[in-house]
Amino acid sequence: MTAYISKEERAIPISDPTGRWSELTLLPEWEEELYDVYTVKKHGKWVMLKALKEEFRGNPRFEAILEKEFDTRYNLAHANIVMVNDLEEIPGIGRAIITDDAYGYSLRRLIDEKRLTPKIIHRLETQLPDALEYIQENHVMHLPITPDNIIFTEYNENLKLTNVGYDHREQLESQDTKMDIINYGRLLNRVLDNLPERLPHLRRVARKAADPEGPIDNIQDLRMALRQRSQTSITVWLLAFIAVMLAVLIALTLR
Repeated sequence: MTAYISKEERAIPISDPTGRWSELTLLPEWEEELYDVYTVKKHGKWVMLKALKEEFRGNPRFEAILEKEFDTRYNLAHANIVMVNDLEEIPGIGRAIITDDAYGYSLRRLIDEKRLTPKIIHRLETQLPDALEYIQENHVMHLPITPDNIIFTEYNENLKLTNVGYDHREQLESQDTKMDIINYGRLLNRVLDNLPERLPHLRRVARKAADPEGPIDNIQDLRMALRQRSQTSITVWLLAFIAVMLAVLIALTLR
């Protein structure tokens, strides 16, 4: 069974005489405004489904929204986004977007369960900006990034963004890309609020990013601000290493 399934999971009976689909399970943790999200086996292999909630099924307006999201995401390919594979009719729940299965936990759950790690913080500094930059380069409109739509995989804690986009534009407006920065700052502040240790430089970056009038306007600015923290950490490490080596040399000389 996939690792992200919580105690709130609910198995859904599925009648499929072809035998293609089995073990359909509703995942309340991944629920969206229009969609229910499921895990299911297709030909014995786990995948995830994103299907319209029952009250929206069969409504041409909402069916068009589902299809538009599929068309927007189908050609996207990035290591830090959940990949879309197909749009299929599923017995009992109607048409659904089929995505890769994501073995892991949402950032919200990791925050709630106090399971944040240094590796997760590093992924937020590196992999999340990578994913946002890719989405922006492809002119994709998407919902705000939140702890609910970020997954960290079970084994290596790689970041996967689930709410990748719902529409494609010829060109994104500056306010669209700026909102990504603002939402990144807000998310980072929330994460830092739940860490036992203080990370002052990262907090400064988060506050600047979250400020609509702040100096960080795009992904390049964000990378530069984050890189300064990394460079500072490397400098501190090098100075500490040099100090240790000098102490060793002095000790050897005095023998």
